[in-house]
Amino acid sequence: MVRIRVLVVDDHRIFAESLAAALAAEPDVDVSAAGSAPAAARCLERAAAEGRRFDVMLVDADLGAAAGTVPVQRAPGSAPPPAPPGADGIALVASVRTAHPGVRTVVLAERDDPRRAALALQAGASGWVAKDCSLSRLLAVIRGVLREETHLPPALLTGVLRELTAARKHRTDSERLVESLTPREHEVLRCMVAGLGRKDVAARLFLSPHTVRTHMQNVLGKLGVHSTLAAVALARRAGVRPAELAGDVVERSGQPA
Repeated sequence: MVRIRVLVVDDHRIFAESLAAALAAEPDVDVSAAGSAPAAARCLERAAAEGRRFDVMLVDADLGAAAGTVPVQRAPGSAPPPAPPGADGIALVASVRTAHPGVRTVVLAERDDPRRAALALQAGASGWVAKDCSLSRLLAVIRGVLREETHLPPALLTGVLRELTAARKHRTDSERLVESLTPREHEVLRCMVAGLGRKDVAARLFLSPHTVRTHMQNVLGKLGVHSTLAAVALARRAGVRPAELAGDVVERSGQPA
């Protein structure tokens, strides 16, 4: 019998323990529980190190504000992945997608919310399920996502599709603005996405801080925003990769200053 390894992540201890106990009664399910994102990270890393990877993670949509992101192994000096939106269950989904792409995630929610459900799907979730759904329904979703299915309550479908369509248009508009940048401005934007300040950008691109300031002002103007944070948010929507801090060498010659 193929066993399914499930990790329940919920900071409501009674609910998490009750759900874990119900799932553990199934003959083909092995289940563990974690009360926070850091605890979930430890469970996932330990299981991966021991060759006992989890198959599915069930995560509370309203995981407490203490929920952070799952540490991602990366080369020394390289840029971290973009921060997911908000310190909650959806943020954890995005982190797990990056750190443990083989783990399917299902968000457990106390209320239907098309916008947050759409965000969960964009973050990498395979399903959005009501916390008060039946055990048989939850098991069907768990087995379904392992078959690469996506599960949403029927009442949410129209709203989620509307949200995803709007997000796609927003992304298209953002991509069009980013395409208006010169190659040098695009490189400066990538450095901004990586979290580099003006002096660091200047050192990386072999430019003067004054020239970098001019490029940054041009980037903000062309993107139609008034702050670095807004520019970074738009760049992420457009799929702009952060400049890597190692191994992504910028040539001095051939680049317009």
